[in-house]
Amino acid sequence: MTSITPFPTERTVVLTGAASARGIGRAAADRLASEGWSIAILDINAEDAAAAAAEIGSNRAVKAIGVGADVSDAASVDRAITEIEGSLPPIVALANLAGISSPTTFMETTVEEWDKVFAINMRGSFIVSQRVLKGMIERKLGRIVSISSISAQRGGGTYSKVAYSASKAGIIGFTRALAREVGEFGVTVNAIAPGPIDTDIMGGTLSEDRKAQMSEGIMMGRVGSREEVAALIAFLLGPDAGYITAATYDINGGLQVS
Repeated sequence: MTSITPFPTERTVVLTGAASARGIGRAAADRLASEGWSIAILDINAEDAAAAAAEIGSNRAVKAIGVGADVSDAASVDRAITEIEGSLPPIVALANLAGISSPTTFMETTVEEWDKVFAINMRGSFIVSQRVLKGMIERKLGRIVSISSISAQRGGGTYSKVAYSASKAGIIGFTRALAREVGEFGVTVNAIAPGPIDTDIMGGTLSEDRKAQMSEGIMMGRVGSREEVAALIAFLLGPDAGYITAATYDINGGLQVS
């Protein structure tokens, strides 16, 4: 029978793709820092990652570093995680947030674009999760949350088209199967499927008119905020979520009822 490993006071969360000022990852990093986590931001842009970590570390008085890494490249990820492991407390949690959209219609999508979307959205989650799991399994404690999308559940119908939807559907299957393998080691693995959120991933900053258009059909009558998604991420990565695994959490204001 699996025993419960207490959460350490000193602990680190790794967040991929969390350097963007208006992204879910940045909001999640700030929320987790406010709860006492040490913060490690991985981003393709090393300067932005370092700046984001410095700002959060200063504002929240926590240890924080930003490291440049290409999540689709195993060697790059290994170097980044090795640096984090040498600089911060043990990695207890991972948020797979790095992702790219793809508004190209199916018949216009090239093999190169398809591969790029899957390399970041799907392979990146695999590579980073596998790397941090080494320590989690050893310590018998870990939390992993990956970002899927309402687009995976509805079969598109949002800004992005088939390549994005398929990659985000892959995250749901990845989450369920991985949770089955690592549960015995005290590691939980969950996914979040956001609906329309006020970020820049859908072709730039949303205007008020576009927000109103996107709100049609949403029970709550509005798009969601980054902070609302961050709160859900923080809960699933925290000590109170130790009996939740292999789940996909909808956060879409009622646009999709699963």
